[in-house]
Amino acid sequence: MSVAYKYRVRRIENIKLAAFITKCSGWIWTVVRAVLLIGLCFMILYPLIVKFTSSIMHVDDMYDASVRFVPRRTTLQQYRIAWEWMNYPRVLLNTTTLTLVVSLLQLASCTIVGYGLGRFDFKGRNIVFGLVLLTLVVPPEMVMIPLFLNFRFFDLFGLIPEPGINLLGSYWPFVLTSCTSMGLKNGLFIYIMTHFFRGMPHSLEEAAEIDGASSFQTFYKIMLPGAKPAMIIVFLFSFVWQWNDRFYTDLFLRNSESYLSYALQTFAARFSSNSPIRRQFPYHYGSLLNNAGMMMFMAPLLVLYLFMQRHFVESIERTGLVG
Repeated sequence: MSVAYKYRVRRIENIKLAAFITKCSGWIWTVVRAVLLIGLCFMILYPLIVKFTSSIMHVDDMYDASVRFVPRRTTLQQYRIAWEWMNYPRVLLNTTTLTLVVSLLQLASCTIVGYGLGRFDFKGRNIVFGLVLLTLVVPPEMVMIPLFLNFRFFDLFGLIPEPGINLLGSYWPFVLTSCTSMGLKNGLFIYIMTHFFRGMPHSLEEAAEIDGASSFQTFYKIMLPGAKPAMIIVFLFSFVWQWNDRFYTDLFLRNSESYLSYALQTFAARFSSNSPIRRQFPYHYGSLLNNAGMMMFMAPLLVLYLFMQRHFVESIERTGLVG
């Protein structure tokens, strides 16, 4: 057997070994990646799984040490009680109406402000943008009293005679703060829209200007359709944060018990104090009721995410928003 033949055989064996090692490495990395993804998904979904299983758990399973995640007996009684004592249809309608109004107004105002900061060059632009970012670090509790007094004695910069108009107990505080881009988390929304508009090519505006389009026409017909990814993100973030908000709802609305955030917090205690059948349940039964109420509170958001998942993920990728 010649030396050249032995060399070729050895070379072929080395190539096969390298290919086998590469293939095994790919399998190992696939398994490791799958384990990591499953672990991360479990960590994220664990609270939701616990809430759901507890919400359908029979009261006897609370005292069964062998029951952890899967209840021995399931029941929908907690959901029926939560539906009745939260007055779920009415508070769901009120919360959805308020959230949609606030989200759409915030989307419109923050888009206009972001377009102005992102596409127009004027004196003090950087100062204004810096003040917008400053609103992100100011806790809402710091401006609670001024906001309350402003809408309790609303005088429109002195144009309305004293003592002004009482806007508390209505949607007007939410409408005015949303229209002026001073609502909940509006600094972040302006930041998102500003950076998205800055990244769009100037050739679009130049072509529209050559065709005789005004600044408003350029914004409405050229720039706005291209900003749909950022607008979807702003709308979804605004919707979720307003849905979960309790601070401004209590501050501006006197009948905050007609909204989900307040009803969720109080219905279990009201059931334990006022229900004629409360003595049939142990003291800790309120935890099961709260879990059922939380699932009903999150259900509309989960449905919204299911319908908007593809658009949301695509918008995150196109805008480059992370964190």
